[in-house]
Amino acid sequence: MDISKIGVVGAGQMGNGIAHVMALAGYEVRLSDVSPDALDKAMTLIAANMDRQVSRGKIAQEDRDGALGRISATLDIAEIGQTDLVIEAATEQETVKQKIFDSLAPHLLPHTILTSNTSSISITRLASRTDRPEKFLGFHFMNPVPVMQLVELIRGIATDQETYEACMKVVENLGKTAASAEDFPAFIVNRILVPMINEAVYTLYEGVGNVRSIDMAMKLGANHPMGPLELADFIGLDTCLAIMNVLHDGLADTKYRPCPLLTKYVEAGWLGRKTKRGFYDYRGEEPVPTR
Repeated sequence: MDISKIGVVGAGQMGNGIAHVMALAGYEVRLSDVSPDALDKAMTLIAANMDRQVSRGKIAQEDRDGALGRISATLDIAEIGQTDLVIEAATEQETVKQKIFDSLAPHLLPHTILTSNTSSISITRLASRTDRPEKFLGFHFMNPVPVMQLVELIRGIATDQETYEACMKVVENLGKTAASAEDFPAFIVNRILVPMINEAVYTLYEGVGNVRSIDMAMKLGANHPMGPLELADFIGLDTCLAIMNVLHDGLADTKYRPCPLLTKYVEAGWLGRKTKRGFYDYRGEEPVPTR
């Protein structure tokens, strides 16, 4: 099928990044959120990020202007349903995602493909709540979306080949690379990455090293571009905890038990960069470790 109109639900970090790259690739994008402030912030951020790309010679000014003209913001979920492909990019909570797909159901075109940017939740289970499980796919972008080249495509048990191939074509049009993953908890990237982060939090919790020494050890000792605790702050500690809970519940293995310290940080509302405090305090000129 020919995809030209894309609806993105959720205007946060992932949603605005997805809208950004889709518009640059020539797609008409409708970006939706329940919060007018979130939509305004997203549109401002997309423009600023594109301006940065222009200043660095990554895109031309006319490409930036054309892309911004292809993005429209809406509070009306019905407008999202009138697209060829919907990408849900809301918070990593299954109940929230289910409510979004339930609210979309009356407004969808017969051919509309539904996808979720979930980083861990069962695609088969999400699809089963819709009227089109055969047209449902996991469409997992990496953060930050305009920079990262990988997209995980995850088929549920009912996903048909036509849906998979249509989404594969979109990934190719974005100039990104797709990795096909089976529908197991956390898929490929987060099945490997987030338990490593959780183990780094355990290393901190048990006093093996402090925040700075743990991050420095992995950057200099394993050649990682970011330390695991710095990366956790970037991802969002609430997201890390949600993924670990999905792994622990879905695989029933104690090696996926979330570290109590990770849970404590989330309970305190210290979620990382987005709240200005996590394993680092970002309220000053330079990040300072909180432990």
